[in-house]
Amino acid sequence: MVDLEVRELRYFQAVAQELNFSRAAERLGIAQPPLSRAIRQLERRVGTQLFERDNRRVALTAAGAVLMDEATQVFNAISAAALRTRRAAAASPALVVTAKPMVTTDLLRRILEAYGPDPGLEVVISGFGEQADLVRDGRADVALLGLPGDHRGLDLQVLTSEPRVAALPTGHPLAGRAGLSRHDLAGLPFPRCRETSPAERSFWGGDDPADGPVIQDSSQLLEAVALGQAVALIPASLAARNRRDDIAYRPVPDACPYEIAAGWPAGSRNPAIAHFVETALGLATAGRPSERSAQS
Repeated sequence: MVDLEVRELRYFQAVAQELNFSRAAERLGIAQPPLSRAIRQLERRVGTQLFERDNRRVALTAAGAVLMDEATQVFNAISAAALRTRRAAAASPALVVTAKPMVTTDLLRRILEAYGPDPGLEVVISGFGEQADLVRDGRADVALLGLPGDHRGLDLQVLTSEPRVAALPTGHPLAGRAGLSRHDLAGLPFPRCRETSPAERSFWGGDDPADGPVIQDSSQLLEAVALGQAVALIPASLAARNRRDDIAYRPVPDACPYEIAAGWPAGSRNPAIAHFVETALGLATAGRPSERSAQS
C-alpha cells in the first residue's frame, strides 16, 4: 500500500492548478528544483506519470486528473474535520443544516417546528448545487438537497418525490396543450447552470435541448421562462408556489420525478444527524402532498 503525505498532495495540487512549476513553487514558498524532485518522487511512489511536461507546457495525465479529484476530497475532509471539531467544542454545539431555497422551504419549516423553540439547529440557506459542497468541507453537518447531483462522499436518504411540470411562456405554442411529453420539448432552449454534470443536464433538460440562458437560482429560471428565453422542467411544488399570468405550467408524465434527500458525511455516527434524518423522513412521509399536476 502507498501512503501519501499531505505535503506531497499539496505540492501536487499546486502544480495541477497552476500547470506551471515556477508559479506553483512561488505559491508554495519554495524553490522550483525541490518541487520538481518532490513531484518525481510522488510519481515513483504511485507508479505512474502524473504530468505530461515539455519545454512549452505542463498538463495532467489521466492518472493525474484522478489524483487531483481525490486530493480535493482529501483536503475537503481535512478542512471538515477541523471545522466540525471546533463546533463540537462549543458550549452548546448546534447541528448546521443547509438547504436549497423554495423547494425545501415547507419541509424545513415543519422540521424546525418539530424541534421546538430551542432546536439546537443552525440553518444555512445555500444556492443551487452548493449543499453537497457545504457538507463535504465541513461548513454544514447535513443538507436537504435535490437529486440528481454530485453527492460523492455523502450518505443519502430520499425524503420526498414529486412529478415535474413544463414551465412555458403563456404565448408559447405548446402552452395550449393539456399535457406534454419530453419529446415535445426536444430542441427548445433550457436554462443552464455553470457547473452541472451530463446526468444533471439530461435530467433538467428536454431531449436534445438547445442552450438557454445561464441561471443561478429558481427565481432567475422563472424570469427566463416568463421573458420567452427558455422553457423548463421544474418540480410541481415550485410551480404551485409561483402561479403567475406570464407562465403556463403543463404536466409532463414521462419526466422523471424530482426527489429531495437528506445528505450527510458518509459513515458518520453523529447521533444528532441521525435524529435529524429520522425526524425529516417522518415528517416528509406524513406530509407528502398529493401528486396532482400544477396547471394554469
